[in-house]
This record gives sequence, structure tokens and C-alpha cells, in this order.
Amino acid sequence: MLLQDKVVIVSGIGPGLGQELAVLAAREGARAVVLAARTLAKLDAAERDILALGQGTEVLKVATDIADKAQCEALAARTRERFGRIDVLFNSAYDPGSFEPIATADLDGWRRAMDVNFFGTMQLTQACVPAMIAAGGGAIVMIATMVEHKPLATQGGYGASKSALRSATKHLALELGQYGIRVNSCHMGWMWGPAVEGYFDWQASETGTAREELIAAVTRNIPLGAIPEDGDCARAAIFLGSDYASAVTGAALDVNGGEYMPV
Repeated sequence: MLLQDKVVIVSGIGPGLGQELAVLAAREGARAVVLAARTLAKLDAAERDILALGQGTEVLKVATDIADKAQCEALAARTRERFGRIDVLFNSAYDPGSFEPIATADLDGWRRAMDVNFFGTMQLTQACVPAMIAAGGGAIVMIATMVEHKPLATQGGYGASKSALRSATKHLALELGQYGIRVNSCHMGWMWGPAVEGYFDWQASETGTAREELIAAVTRNIPLGAIPEDGDCARAAIFLGSDYASAVTGAALDVNGGEYMPV
């Protein structure tokens, strides 16, 4: 099991990748999984699915808005009080911002995305680092996006916020390596799950184009021939958080079915 006996925090729990990460962490042997999201009710489904595995995984649910520094510190403190350590942090919480062309964009939407995707993620990371140092090491995985590498129309604000996070990730890897803490990013492309399904429904409504045509247009650019399932993408992130990646830090893993291939 890749996360045997680890204490794992997953932010951004909700239908989709966050829930997949949490349940997969438990399936891979985590001693405890700490679930965080702005709305406490969103954590119930993940808790139910984890307990249904019957592996004795402990679950802690903490309502957390990562844009609030005090709430980030409270999440880390409650985790240490309950389990004594923090081994792995999956920074999955995000705000997509507003989908609009940059030339006419309301930059308040950019600021909101930056407050969550960059500053919020950094606040939660800062809150967890002392526990990892005390434990003699740990792993931090930033859930990033293909949009940083391959621009997608109307997602400039989201891409900019995640690009800032990618730069900070490399600096963190450099600074925290001396403590045995690895910091990597997992750059997701299209992921088949609730968020992407909702996006296609919105696009179909906005453009009058059939949903199936929109999906086919995206799929044509993916060498593997299908939009990856969010559960499959979660497996790549779990690898980066595991000891199997013990020699990997500062890396950016592209998880997009081959749609973007860096040179």
C-alpha cells in the first residue's frame, strides 16, 4: 500500500478529484485521512466511502476555507492534536475564477482565484510544514493544471494563479529538501468527473453546440483517445505523495492522456 500508516490531509473535498484523492489515500493504507472543504456537509460523502472500505482508517472532518489563514492553522493544529503528525498534504482546493477573455475580464475574479489557488494554498502549506519538520519529513502535492502549459480560452485568471503556485512549488522544494520534505505538482488536463461534466453542459447551453460534439472535439486532441477519469488522475497524485517517489521533488507531472507533452 502506497500510503501505509500515513496521516494525510486533503483539501478541496467535494464531488470529483478531492473525494477521489481522499478515498484512494485510505485504500492505499493511510492511518488517517483529514478532510477539508469550506462546507462541512461536502465531507460526508468522502467519510462514508472511506469507512465503507472497512480498513479502520480514521477520519477527521474540518470545515476550512484555505483563503483564511486562521482556518488553515486550525486545520493543521487539529490534525496534530488528534494524530500527532502530518505526513502528506494534497493541496486540491481551488477556485476556477471567472471564464472570460482577458481583455475584458473583471479582475476581481482573478483576485478571488489568486486568493484561493495561490495564497490559500501557500497558507495551508505553511501551516503544515512545522509538523512535517518535526516528523522528519513529508510530502506536499500541489494539484495543478495543464492550462499553465497549454492555454485554454477564457481561463487566463485560473492559469495565472496556478502558474504562480508552480513557481512557488519549485522554490519550496529547494528550501524544504533539507528537512526531508518533498514538494511536487501534478498538472491535470481534462478529467472526466462532475466539474468537467458541468463545464460541457454550460458550454452546450452557451453555444448551442451538442454536448457530444464538444466532448468529441476535446477527445480528438488526446492521444489516449478519451478524457481521463478523475479517479485515474488521482492515482498519479497519490504516487507523488508516496514513498515510491522518495527521490522526486520539484517535479511537475503531466496527467492529461498525452494532450500536452513537454519537450
